[in-house]
Amino acid sequence: MTEELSSLAVALHAARYFEQAALSTLRTLLRVAGQALEASPHGRRGRMLRGVVHLRPAEAYQRLVALEYEAMEHTSPEDEALPPADGPQVALLASASAWRAVVEHGCAVSVDVGLGTLMPHQENPRRMAAPLPAAASFTWESQRRLLNRQATHVCVLPLRMPGGRIDGMIALEASCMEALGQEFIWRQMGPGMQLAVDLAAPYLTGLPPRPGAMPETDEYLPVIGASTASRVSVLRVFAQQEETLLLSGPTGAGKSRLARWCHERSPRRKGRFESLDLMMVPEELQMAELFGWRRGAFTGAVRDNPGSLARAEEGTLFIDELDKLSLKAQAGLLRVLEERTWRALGDTGGEQRANVRFIIGTNANLLESVRRGTFREDLYYRINVLPVRLPPLEERRDEIGPWARYMLTRRHRETSPEGMAHLSPEAERLLEQGTWPGNLRHLDNIVRRAYTLAMVEQGGTSQELALSEAHVREALTYEGKQQGAPLVEAMGQAARAFVQEARRRQAPLDIDLAESLRGFVLAEAVRQVGRDEAFQLVGRESLVKSRNHQKALRQELKKVEALCREVGQPMPDSVAQAEAGEPS
Repeated sequence: MTEELSSLAVALHAARYFEQAALSTLRTLLRVAGQALEASPHGRRGRMLRGVVHLRPAEAYQRLVALEYEAMEHTSPEDEALPPADGPQVALLASASAWRAVVEHGCAVSVDVGLGTLMPHQENPRRMAAPLPAAASFTWESQRRLLNRQATHVCVLPLRMPGGRIDGMIALEASCMEALGQEFIWRQMGPGMQLAVDLAAPYLTGLPPRPGAMPETDEYLPVIGASTASRVSVLRVFAQQEETLLLSGPTGAGKSRLARWCHERSPRRKGRFESLDLMMVPEELQMAELFGWRRGAFTGAVRDNPGSLARAEEGTLFIDELDKLSLKAQAGLLRVLEERTWRALGDTGGEQRANVRFIIGTNANLLESVRRGTFREDLYYRINVLPVRLPPLEERRDEIGPWARYMLTRRHRETSPEGMAHLSPEAERLLEQGTWPGNLRHLDNIVRRAYTLAMVEQGGTSQELALSEAHVREALTYEGKQQGAPLVEAMGQAARAFVQEARRRQAPLDIDLAESLRGFVLAEAVRQVGRDEAFQLVGRESLVKSRNHQKALRQELKKVEALCREVGQPMPDSVAQAEAGEPS
């Protein structure tokens, strides 16, 4: 194992991108596990199948890399790691129970698929208020799926960061029918394999994704920037699964569009896509909107009405703003997810099967809601199977221009189907410099307003339309202020946000955490111009000359990490990737 660790350390040190580090790590783990399996009593009947790296910091997937055991000697770190988007997506361990067990115990977990149990390699559970038992079980769907891809034994190893945070997991799958219900090689090999994962974890979480061909756009997702490309690649895989998909992110960031995109790429694309926005449904009507009702079920129910579940039969049901769901309705939804049966309000007949794929949307921190007692813990873990966070537009600045051009074209074709509309470079730069608290919805409002102003100036309908900087600037005046706030005003906004967070918590928020602003500034400078130039830009050229700037950057980014941890929010991608030192 010592020789394997040395080789892995060399490969990790040479890796420039996440995919290279992931493939090197998987190759090492699969090779070590394969040799141990051959030397075990199950060597003649057992075989290694695959390994998967799940990078999911802050409870949300960012990247996913898989390596088949039979192909690992023919796959170099330069090869593409993800399988084709339209191919069979077998390399997944879509088990919320496995992830919860890893986080709960902070150690490797062995899965016996035949028995449907998960066994931690250590006996000291930690972290959660309601810990899992030493031997927990996972859902029959996960059990059936693993067996369908011939996996009988799985080892799940946590990506542990300094300080104990877990930012993902690595799953190794093996096939050995004769060992079902018996002790397998995992516990014996666990310490050595965990050492390899601990060695790799900082590289897997710190290296940027490899630049490459951008995912293809389509009518449902017309803009994909480099800032979201890795998430879209993960969603291409998740779209083809049946498990619940959890899309989190701020209001207006595009969760409903992504949900529809996933439906169109799923095996259920021929079925209906049904959307239920709980923000628009009073609490007392949530159960009725979800399950439907029969005539006479309550006052005002003068005729039968199918609910969202019935309308989404054989298709996809997108439930947005899930944090608004009442505790009573949460219990009903949990039952549907677990038993796949439901009954309309006032229906005295038998229960109906729920042949529906669920996609959940929220802009809230559901784990924090669990801690406050406003969201059921069992429901949280039932929907937190395939979580993906969509960043705010502020973290997707490379997408602002393309989205604005798309929105302008769409608006113009509503009035002039054959016409052409153009966004001037100056107008695009003005939009890119702005702040967008309302995200894509906010941007769309400004583009529509500027479009109306341009049409008025041109005297009405026109085949050709040019949207200028003046039109955008005038549209922004209706916001009550110009976009692109001066530095002093922006600093004041940051101060107000800090105080508002402290008041919201009803507890002190250490003012020393405000020093994290230096880290945000450096991370943004690195994103725009690269690491060396960033320090020159902010007057710290001496650190570059003494070669101490990388250490200084790490220290400042740790302050950002401390702030994010304290307020329970994920690190922005621009900050998480700043240590790599390359502009994006």
